[in-house]
Amino acid sequence: MSKFNKGKKKKMQALSTASLPDIIFILLFFFMVTTVMREQDVIVEVKVPDASEIVKIKKRELVDYINIGIPVDIDLYGSQPVIQLDGAIGDLDKIGPWIANNKDARDEAVQSKIVTSLKVDKDTKMRIVTDVKQELRKAEALKIMYSSSAKERTVSAKK
Repeated sequence: MSKFNKGKKKKMQALSTASLPDIIFILLFFFMVTTVMREQDVIVEVKVPDASEIVKIKKRELVDYINIGIPVDIDLYGSQPVIQLDGAIGDLDKIGPWIANNKDARDEAVQSKIVTSLKVDKDTKMRIVTDVKQELRKAEALKIMYSSSAKERTVSAKK
């Protein structure tokens, strides 16, 4: 009569999963904090002009961005100002279909609230901006805003 049972195998104890939800939430929180959401790849270098009377947009999901400026890769795109629609270089005739696709991708209730933001390099000639605005008018994208950086308002002394 021995105390040890040599012939019987012990059953393996069940693995405790009580701390598993804690670990999952810690990982989820870590990735939410450390992840950076990038809106689009930068193909066009844009130095926005300064403005004193600016308003911040509250609903950024209703804004379509058009960048106009000198391309970052001059060897590939040349040294003249180009138009960037989302993550690709586009021509003037691609603006209308691009606006229509962006409008169709959104809910019908918010389609009338979509704003097109022109982010234009401050050294860009006005001709290309006027051409883009004409194409936006043809595509019935009539809500347009210009992106700029903030500067302090200067008050001139009246005498």
